[in-house]
Parts: sequence; C-alpha cells; structure tokens
Amino acid sequence: MEPPHNVTSQHAGTGPRRPWVVGISGASGTPYAASVLRGLLAAGEAVDLVVSRASRLTLLDETGISFRDAHWRADLREWLARGADGKPDTFPVTEADLADVRHWPAGDLAAGPSSGSYPAKGMLIVPASTACVAGVALGLSKDLLQRTASVTLKERRKLVVAVRETPLNGQTLKHLVALDEAGAVVLPASPAFYAGATHIQDLVDFVAGRALDAAGVPHGLYRRWAGELGGGAAGDADRGQ
Repeated sequence: MEPPHNVTSQHAGTGPRRPWVVGISGASGTPYAASVLRGLLAAGEAVDLVVSRASRLTLLDETGISFRDAHWRADLREWLARGADGKPDTFPVTEADLADVRHWPAGDLAAGPSSGSYPAKGMLIVPASTACVAGVALGLSKDLLQRTASVTLKERRKLVVAVRETPLNGQTLKHLVALDEAGAVVLPASPAFYAGATHIQDLVDFVAGRALDAAGVPHGLYRRWAGELGGGAAGDADRGQ
C-alpha cells in the first residue's frame, strides 16, 4: 500500500512561532498520535511535543521504539516513519521535516506550554487515557501534559481530547461531560468505514483526520463523505486529497 500522504510541509511558517501542542498519554493508540503529528507537519504547522512517562511504555510495547529525552529527535523520526501495521520506513521523514518540532519533558512544569503567556494555537491529546481525562477534568496538573491542557482551557484555546478506551464507566463519562462543558472537543478514537478503508493505516488516518478537523488544520488523510452511497467501496482511488 502506498502511503496516503507525505510528511513534507506544504508551506513554511511565517511570523512568530505559534505551535500546536501534542500531548501523548499512556493509552493504547500510538499510531493515532503518529498520524496526527505527520498531518500537522505536512500542513506546515509548528509542533510542541509532550510525551508522558506512561506513553513511553505503550510506545515501546506497540512499536518497539524507546522514546528517550536525550535522543528524542531520532526516536521521533523512527516512530513517524513507521506505518500503523508496524512496517518501518513506510513514510518518508527527514530531519528537515522535524525542524519546527520542540520536545518538552513531561516532568518539566516550568516548560513553555505550562504558561498561558506561551503563544500556542491549542492542544491535541492523542490518545487520551481515562487517567489523563480525569486529571484534566479535575485540574490536577500532575505533569506537563495535564498542566498544558488546563492552560489551554483557561486561555479559551482549542483542546481536542481523543479518548481511547472501551467500555467507559460512569465516572469517566462524567469527566468527559465536564471537559465538553469546559470547551474541549471530546473525540473518541472511533474509526468509520465509509471512507473506503483497505488497510489498518486508513482506519488510523480517519481518526487522526477527524482530530485535525476539530483543530481546524487542513489535511488529506481520508475520503470525505460526499452524499453518495457506495463511495466507500471505491477504496483508495477515491481518497480525498
């Protein structure tokens, strides 16, 4: 299967740097995060990355990749090049593609995104665990990921929370309602099939594309509904650009 998109940026950013913060929690679903990151970079967006401690264990389990603070750029490049099926070098990712990515350790509560004066566009948490959802809903700010989410809400910036868990208990549902009422977009990682999925990457890219839609970032990750039945059967040939 050919990669559905390239990481190479469509345009270079101009003016003061205003990144999207991408927070990655310990829930299963690291391919979702990789697809969102590739989509942001392909759109020419600056990215600030916060990888929780728990998510590093999930990433190691799901991909075999260790994410190390001292070597984060090399580890990120290897991760973004990998397909959702685990195949390495599925996507072309160069050092230039990562030029406008900044990594902040999850334990650094003095990092830029911890302050409302830091000029971020908003934040996407992909995937979001139920523990992460609870922490953000309750305003615990136990690490940089939760603190940045709280800052995003108080500054009335876009916060997209791609929760990845099933089934959901009543307490988590209450937390999700609280996030919705606070202004966040609650986006369950639920793939659809009308886009003509023929590969696991298609299902992953659909969820990532919906997260980018919620953030207002243009992309070509999936075929959009056009009001015509049977379009999904066309497969990759009809994928939206």
